[in-house]
Amino acid sequence: MRFLIPAAVLAGLLVSCSSDDETTASGGLPASASDAVATYADIVEATYQDSAKTAGDLDAAAQALVAEPSQVTLDAARAAWLASREPYLQSEAFRFYDGPIDNPEDGPEGMINAWPLDEAYIDYVDDMPEAGIVNDSAETIDASTLMSLNEQGGEENIATGYHAIEFLLWGQDHSETGPGDRSFNDYTDGAESTAPNADRRGLYLTTTTGLLQSQLDDLVAAWAPGEENYRKEMESAEPKEAFRRILTGMIVLSGFETGGERLQTALDSGSQEDEHSCFSDNTHRDMIQDIQGVKNVWEGHYHRLDGSMVSGVGIGSVIAEIDADLAKQVGDKIDASLALAKALQPPFDQEIALDNTEGRARVEALIVSLREQEKLLEQVFRKLELDIPVAE
Repeated sequence: MRFLIPAAVLAGLLVSCSSDDETTASGGLPASASDAVATYADIVEATYQDSAKTAGDLDAAAQALVAEPSQVTLDAARAAWLASREPYLQSEAFRFYDGPIDNPEDGPEGMINAWPLDEAYIDYVDDMPEAGIVNDSAETIDASTLMSLNEQGGEENIATGYHAIEFLLWGQDHSETGPGDRSFNDYTDGAESTAPNADRRGLYLTTTTGLLQSQLDDLVAAWAPGEENYRKEMESAEPKEAFRRILTGMIVLSGFETGGERLQTALDSGSQEDEHSCFSDNTHRDMIQDIQGVKNVWEGHYHRLDGSMVSGVGIGSVIAEIDADLAKQVGDKIDASLALAKALQPPFDQEIALDNTEGRARVEALIVSLREQEKLLEQVFRKLELDIPVAE
């Protein structure tokens, strides 16, 4: 999916009730806006650091699975994948404004979290035992080749990233009550193997987990303080332009992406093929953590995996200086959306089942809340006299 985000900021100064000594010279934003941008950069860096750390744990677990395939090592790799998703999903609030993650020239998002995915592009599926790159001996399996094959010939031809790894660990989901059940013997050579090309499958898995960690390390570097990088450019930008970018990530993730692409599409079809993390049945966590990421930015807090907290001036605090009532409405709506996401009952593919009236009502309630959240954020854009982003 591609996003066209207008870069222009409408002319004119925002009239604020703050006194002159409490405002900046740019756009009439309160002086606290610069502190909020710095807090945002701290949150972005910390979130990507946690994402890179858990991706490293996932890579180590994948290496252990391939070295000694067993139910124990497979379960450990699956647990590492689930853990790695928690911080990364919160980082999706940093997308959609052509920052380091989705810069149209070299942003890695399409290789990190692209979805939906055609399983047969990677490995065997039902009735297609020889499908996929894994089973094509003419294809070299290394990082550069997999990167070149990603989305080659179609948007669903995903070769790398979280969902490719998810499929390699769980396989297709045939269960109404649980996730996919790929055997660890898919990685075992010899008579015990349950599928050919176990060596290539193992190489594919570890190549992809290694690539994931490397790409996340690059994002950490892009947001490291004191460097000539994107963070420095962001903190040097006019506060109003920085706010445009930050708010763009929040509004597109809230409405178009989570409320629309990930929830409405799945609800309309009622098919597990349209759920975000369909192999692992982790879709309910996708919804929760995406909204949590928006909350982190709005409030200026991020709870790190080591128990520490990054905390400072949130975007909501700055907006409250301009329009306290609107800021409260946005904050309350984010909390309401998060509560509704937490109310989803896994597995998500059963929540959207056409005969599950109560489950579908829970999903619909979340969609409605996210659309309302989107509309409130549109009011913030108007209050700051910023172009509202258009997602296509």
